[in-house]
Amino acid sequence: MKKLSKNDQSIDKPVLFLSGGALLAFVIFALINQDLVTLMVDYLFGFSVKYFGSIYQFLVMGTFLIALFLGFSKFGKIRLGKLDKPELGYFQWLSIIMCTLLAAGGVFWAAAEPLSHFLTVPPHFPGIEAGTMEAVAPALATSFVDWGFLSWALLGTLGTIVLMYSHYHRGAPLKPRSLLYPIFGDKIAKRSALGTFVDTFSIISVAAGTIGPIGFLGLQAGYGMSALLGIPNNVLIQCTIIAVIVIAAAISAATGIHKGIKLLSTYNVILALLLMVAVLILGPGLFIFDSYLESFGLYVQNFFSMSTYRSDEAWLGAWTVFFFAWFIGYGPMMAMFVSRISRGRTIRELVTTVAVIAPVVATFWFTVVGGAGIFNELKNPGSISDALSSDGPPAAMIAIAEQLPFGTILGFLFLLATIVFVLTTTDSMSLTISMAITGNGNPSKALRVFWVLIMGLVATVLLTIGEDSVESLQSFIVVTAVPVSLLMLTTFWTAPRVSKALAREQSIIPENNKK
Repeated sequence: MKKLSKNDQSIDKPVLFLSGGALLAFVIFALINQDLVTLMVDYLFGFSVKYFGSIYQFLVMGTFLIALFLGFSKFGKIRLGKLDKPELGYFQWLSIIMCTLLAAGGVFWAAAEPLSHFLTVPPHFPGIEAGTMEAVAPALATSFVDWGFLSWALLGTLGTIVLMYSHYHRGAPLKPRSLLYPIFGDKIAKRSALGTFVDTFSIISVAAGTIGPIGFLGLQAGYGMSALLGIPNNVLIQCTIIAVIVIAAAISAATGIHKGIKLLSTYNVILALLLMVAVLILGPGLFIFDSYLESFGLYVQNFFSMSTYRSDEAWLGAWTVFFFAWFIGYGPMMAMFVSRISRGRTIRELVTTVAVIAPVVATFWFTVVGGAGIFNELKNPGSISDALSSDGPPAAMIAIAEQLPFGTILGFLFLLATIVFVLTTTDSMSLTISMAITGNGNPSKALRVFWVLIMGLVATVLLTIGEDSVESLQSFIVVTAVPVSLLMLTTFWTAPRVSKALAREQSIIPENNKK
């Protein structure tokens, strides 16, 4: 691999100014006229859901199926990154992947989404009465569609294979534009209008996708501290929480992958495992296991029909298409991040861990948290749903914890897990954005800290304007996913192509093999 020149490692000023300027413009417009911004975002949201929703669903399905083929065929033996053995141990590697990719959804949506589907049965299952035992499996299975195999595969398989080939094996910069390297070669690696556009939109999309969870964390932690400690839940408290998180994320980002990010991820996975055990022992363990087995079976049985459902556009925009668009927006930057931590892994290890093991763990986590909430709602209607309807998704987690023995302690621990999930995502994405701007796998600490601070500042400003501003930003993710989805579609062709090239180089297939 050729060494990157100093120019390759310098800050790409057009990308920095365009991406940072776009986020700044969003905040300024929200300050000037929040209603207009909300109206504009809602219109663009509706447009993208209507005309690109099916493309999003096709993209995630195709990514998963092609990744399975590459992972479990002869190409699975390919070792990526020009290292003979991995830099990180398996548990540490899996922990970082789980914490970064699961992010705030690990607790925030694990509590709220299954219960929401339980109270309002998804349109895939007509004739089932909401709030009954019959509605449990459909509710959980629908959550699995949004947080299962397809979403995880998109975030760390085909794109990662292409980027690792382009950067580590061919010397292209570690930037989103290098996803196009197998098509354009060195032309895309240099400063170009297309490369600038690709990098800029990828950064805007992932920054918006990270700022949203930071803002929602402020809301959730504010509600949690109010419910558990009686502290007033106001904007000042919420902004103070965000400030503390941002400072911690900045410190973690400055220490890098092998210190702060690895340490936080490892301990948070251990905390999440302890919480799962605690809920299973103190809560409805048998109900959770039975529900998971039935729901996962329903999910697998209806995998294609649920994942490609198109009959209710409004429902899709609120749930499946929204989540798919969110993950698509993260796609290029997550591919960069997974590339950075996966040197020395084989394609089979990558696909098995990211597209199979991680989603199985994630769906079980959703069943533990969401299933505990559904069980209590069945037993005592209103015990969870009242809090959800009156105070929104942030209230669901605390309401579930309060129904268990040692509810206050568990509530604090769930809140802590949520905070660290968002913290690890923030520091990981600041690192990845910095890599996208420099093309270097080890960007400067100052640049990493800058992006943590800027994302925290935007979240704080939007929160002071009003919760609707954070939600508008969240909807904006679906819009920014449009150009990113077109970029990720190229991996359908480039990932098999680069796999074939690497297989020849590593003597997995003969040099003269044309198949």
